[in-house]
Amino acid sequence: MMENNLLKKLLSIRGMGQVITVGIGLIIMCLVFGIINPLFFSPVNIANLLRQIAPILLIGIAQSFVLITGNIDLSIGSVVGMSCMVSATLMTRGVDPWVAAGITMVICLFTGVLNGFLVSGCKLPSFIATLGTMTIARGVAQIVNNNYNTNLIGDGPVANAFRDFFYYGKTFGIFNGIIIAVVLWFIFNFLLSKTRTGRHIYATGSNLEAARLSGVNTLHTVIKAYVVSAFCSGIVGLITCATTGMGTMDAGNSYELYAVAAAVIGGVSTLGGQGILLGTVVGACIWGALANGLQFAGAPVAIRNIVIGIIVVLSVFMDVIVRTRRTDKTKSKTTMKPTMVKAS
Repeated sequence: MMENNLLKKLLSIRGMGQVITVGIGLIIMCLVFGIINPLFFSPVNIANLLRQIAPILLIGIAQSFVLITGNIDLSIGSVVGMSCMVSATLMTRGVDPWVAAGITMVICLFTGVLNGFLVSGCKLPSFIATLGTMTIARGVAQIVNNNYNTNLIGDGPVANAFRDFFYYGKTFGIFNGIIIAVVLWFIFNFLLSKTRTGRHIYATGSNLEAARLSGVNTLHTVIKAYVVSAFCSGIVGLITCATTGMGTMDAGNSYELYAVAAAVIGGVSTLGGQGILLGTVVGACIWGALANGLQFAGAPVAIRNIVIGIIVVLSVFMDVIVRTRRTDKTKSKTTMKPTMVKAS
């Protein structure tokens, strides 16, 4: 009896049904890849797989926050590239790596504030606003080092500490990049599910006008969502810089699409107001497992992109169907009026 109540309570969480369904699909997919090549479940490959998933999870969190408000952030990949290039350029010019990282994050957060203000303050469509900042951020990534990739950030003790902190180092036997992603997931999951800010984000995405009339400061709410997106993107840029040991102008290319894939596959609605970050974890794992498993199976990268594209389209299609049916049921209930029958 208690197990049934627990299951009902779990399924009552909006979006949990899709998370469970997608999670089962992830398990089946991993089992298939394990059968094709038993090395898929080797400890070395599991560690590498988790390191691949970590940045996808972070940009998935970034896009999830924005999608739940009913908007989209196309600048994620360019902010990743800008973060990588700005931090690496500062380091190669003698700036302390931690100071460079701090300056870089300030620039990224400013981009998030700008995105939120353009969308909610200036009433620009999020697609257009973030398309513009995407181009600007990519331009900054290119111009900051005169349209060249940077040199190596160095191999001194401070530079090595930076690289170890964001990627190569381990804590309790777990790579730091994985730990960073997990810690940030817990922080932002708490923010989204347990705080007033999180409730405002859902309310804004569910019905913008109703949220405004109920006292929600929708401008501040949308800006906060975009700041979270820019923060996560900036961290991924620093992880990329630590991974390669240099700044590359094409860092983060197509990451905005990977972010949408991780969020949508995990059940975050593109129509706003629905989704949980647990689903984003599953979505990111599916992306990473597909990339890794198809590589073990000897399939070309193009196959992975085709499969992911199909999954994203099907996920959005199912979301639209479910939301449309739910809306139709709500309308039918509100329009039904009780009729009084007179006794003869």
